[in-house]
Amino acid sequence: MAIKIDEEACIGCELCVQICPDVFEMNSDGKASVKPGADESLECVDEAIDSCPTSAISKE
Repeated sequence: MAIKIDEEACIGCELCVQICPDVFEMNSDGKASVKPGADESLECVDEAIDSCPTSAISKE
């Protein structure tokens, strides 16, 4: 399963980074992105998905 971030929906609130800093980071555009090589199976990923105010994060 892979994490997908809808950059158009992302408002750059950084909540996902606060919840799961080992997986998420902010890119140069001020949008969330997944860190290269991050462990996408961490429990905090689901919490970040559920907490995203714009539902910009999903798993595929």
